[in-house]
Amino acid sequence: MTTKDMLSLWHDFKTDLICLILSGIALLFSMFAPAGLPVDPAWVAILLCGVPIIKEAVVGLVTAFDIKADVLVATALVASVIIGEDFAAGEVAFIMQLGALLEEATTARARAGIEKLMDLSPQTARFLVDGREVTAPADSVRAGDRLRVLPGETIPADGIILSGETSVDQALLTGESLPVDKHEGDEVCSGTVNRFGAFDMEATQSGENSSLQRMIRLVQSADAGKAQVVRLADRWATWIVAGAFSAALATWFVTGEIIRAVTILVVFCPCSLVLATPTAIVAAIGNLTRHGILVREGDALERLADVTTCAFDKTGTLTCGTPQVTAVRSFSPRLSEEKLYLLAAGAEQRSEHPLGRAVIRSFNGQSSAPLPAVDEFHMFPGRGVRALLGKDDVLAGSALFLEGEGILLQQEERDLAAAFVREGCTIIWVAVNGEAAGFIALSDLPRPDAAETVRALKDAGITPVLLTGDHENAARHIAGRLGIDDVHAECLPEDKLRFMDARRDKVCMIGDGINDAPALKKAHVGMAMGGMGSDIAVDAADLVLVRDGIGEVPHAFRLARRMMAAIRFNLSFSMLLNFTAILLAALGLLNPVTGALVHNAGSVAVILHSALLLKWEGKAARKRR
Repeated sequence: MTTKDMLSLWHDFKTDLICLILSGIALLFSMFAPAGLPVDPAWVAILLCGVPIIKEAVVGLVTAFDIKADVLVATALVASVIIGEDFAAGEVAFIMQLGALLEEATTARARAGIEKLMDLSPQTARFLVDGREVTAPADSVRAGDRLRVLPGETIPADGIILSGETSVDQALLTGESLPVDKHEGDEVCSGTVNRFGAFDMEATQSGENSSLQRMIRLVQSADAGKAQVVRLADRWATWIVAGAFSAALATWFVTGEIIRAVTILVVFCPCSLVLATPTAIVAAIGNLTRHGILVREGDALERLADVTTCAFDKTGTLTCGTPQVTAVRSFSPRLSEEKLYLLAAGAEQRSEHPLGRAVIRSFNGQSSAPLPAVDEFHMFPGRGVRALLGKDDVLAGSALFLEGEGILLQQEERDLAAAFVREGCTIIWVAVNGEAAGFIALSDLPRPDAAETVRALKDAGITPVLLTGDHENAARHIAGRLGIDDVHAECLPEDKLRFMDARRDKVCMIGDGINDAPALKKAHVGMAMGGMGSDIAVDAADLVLVRDGIGEVPHAFRLARRMMAAIRFNLSFSMLLNFTAILLAALGLLNPVTGALVHNAGSVAVILHSALLLKWEGKAARKRR
């Protein structure tokens, strides 16, 4: 969407908002205005809000014979005006335009996520030309160009590292919580962030074909291709309109009394039918807000009720998103595990690497012992750190780092570490005074409410699936602990999108990262982690979990199904009431005044029934309490 399109939408939104405010003021005046006014103030609402509805209904009916709820509302407006119920006509028009304005606002806000994603594109790149560094626009990068990337910069294109070592934050594409160490010959992707060391690279893709630009196109295509839900009132509108008009014409033809025909149109005035869906949705939205879930799309709960599969991202969604020390193993008889942990944490005090910071954070949370003073410190980007702690020379980093410093690891030591790697852990090897001393295992632990959430979804007949960009071992380990059988690991954004296309059932995607945005858009329902998730993921989603947890997800599914049951009841009750009133009007037992009372009573009944959803909890929630 271009800036011009955004400005046009904003202009239309402001115009509609002004019309709505003026209509609301006019209806208030109409309620309390003294009798005898030449014109009812409600005509302001009829003209500003009702005429566009009538125009849209007529255009759709004439050009495409498209009979929707708009035709019902237009008929109600005209019938109300015919019998002099100007306030009722203005009220119906105001309610419908208010709902349309809210839907327009949420749609425009969701599209803003694509603009934010575009803002992540690097603006400039450092070209290496004849040994000199030249800065130029990033969109001028072509395959074969040589580039230099400094620490903290966004990588401007897909390519291969020619020289240098670093760690790259790839959360944009894979959702991994930790930077990935990169060396000469490794691939890097545009939009990811170079954390530590500078490196030179050769571009393999032009800017328009880069990973980031492909993701932007994925989000746009997923948004455009997402099917719109047809509301229940629209599905039944054709038959209801045909039945009402047929009854009115038949009554006029048989009895010759036009008053009976007008009465039929009055009692047919579908206030209760129009209110059946929005009142239930508003009540359900209020319920979810109390449970820490914000609804961003008007029809999201209708779609959520149809979902049979729930796909989870791993990092930051099912897990806490931050690695923690889960095991310490010492090989040296002279070093206890507590002493090894202390030395490793001491060596990492000045480290900028997320793994090093995780060791410090975990140590401070698990021990009250003071860290030793650091006399000397050296950081080796992408490999590890070296620190002098009093008399102890400590190395902490990868196995390749220790071997490069002349420290050999025994096979039994590697085998012990491999057992933790198979469980999804990351290993930091530690050497003290020139000898391998042990290792520290870190892992991203499941959220406290994750297992119960998965179990509750299964009880509700919903199949949980794990979609993650993380490695197979980490994915399988977490899935096994939580009871998820269907696992898809090492997924790029396009892989998650293909999963949505391949599934015949309706999928709800729950994620928190930028890399989840295309899948959140494409899924039947997208649900984002608002507490720690990215703004772009939130903008792409239909629902947002405000609290830092997924414990309320099963409640959202149960409430959506309960809401749809309430809507079906409201619609059935409204139609039964309308057709009963039509029969009574045709027999002459109702006049326009009593007919208006009947359909107003139906509207009140529908509102009261929908209001029960505000505090609905369900049997499963009550049992847990």
